[in-house]
Amino acid sequence: MSQINQEHSLGDLLSGLVNDISGLFRKEIQLAKAETSEKVGQMMGGVISLVVGGVLALGALGVFLSALVTLIASYFVAQGLGATLANAAAAGIVTVVVGIIGYVFISKGINALKASNLNLNRTTTSLGRDADIVKGRL
Repeated sequence: MSQINQEHSLGDLLSGLVNDISGLFRKEIQLAKAETSEKVGQMMGGVISLVVGGVLALGALGVFLSALVTLIASYFVAQGLGATLANAAAAGIVTVVVGIIGYVFISKGINALKASNLNLNRTTTSLGRDADIVKGRL
């Protein structure tokens, strides 16, 4: 092993180390780009699915809620309430309940899109390992 060290000058060793570190960080940057692209693709797929599903579900939900208001209003009319007041009360009840459910789903969606879920875990781990290797070589 001492023969190998004697054959190379300090300048050669430092030059090799700089080249190794440079190549290592180029590969890390490539990994970060690939991982970022993957995360953005996953996020865009999720956003597109949310939009398409939301548009389709909105139409169905509108019809269902209209039927629900009519059903509740007819119950109130059967209990002796006037038609106008029954419609208003039924619409208010449905609005409050659907509003609460909507708030819960919106909160979940916002939490899913937080920046902490988009961390580049593999790149961070790999950079940490590489830093340890470089420290060990120095």
